[in-house]
Amino acid sequence: MFWGLWLLIALIFLIVFIFFMYYNRFAVLGNRIDNSLSQINVQLKRRADLVPNLIETVKGFAKHEKEAIKAVTDARKALVGAKDIEGKVKADRKLESALKTIFAIAEGYPDLKANQNFLELQRELSTTEDRVAYARQYYNDSILSYNNLCKTFPGTFFAKLYGKQSREYFQVSETDKKLVKVDFK
Repeated sequence: MFWGLWLLIALIFLIVFIFFMYYNRFAVLGNRIDNSLSQINVQLKRRADLVPNLIETVKGFAKHEKEAIKAVTDARKALVGAKDIEGKVKADRKLESALKTIFAIAEGYPDLKANQNFLELQRELSTTEDRVAYARQYYNDSILSYNNLCKTFPGTFFAKLYGKQSREYFQVSETDKKLVKVDFK
């Protein structure tokens, strides 16, 4: 009888421990996802902050490329003003496309390509692009861990118990995968 009571207490303790353990795993993975999304936002903001300097440098060399410069400026404004992740992703795609156009235009201006400010800004933007890509990868890796917990047993039981659902991956649309066409007419 005495051993049976201790066994029952140990079993209850183990069950309570498992419930806490799974609750904490969901909390930790949820926080990791939120943090990785925040890191994406930080890098997008960093890119948006570099753009005005790039535009000013390009303006001095490519005065008649106003349309491309306006596209970058408008895309940056949309990115900075976006309130939710969907808006930021959409504005970021436009900014990426516009920046590709600016860099393609720079190919036609040897003095601009050799300008130290332009080269430094181009390097900074390239570094930022790498950071954005890494932050997106980390976000998707965090989503993978979270979704695996939600969809494997016994995690699926605890996910339902705690009201947790699978989350969406950060995805690039098919139109964003296409090459940007630059035409000098």
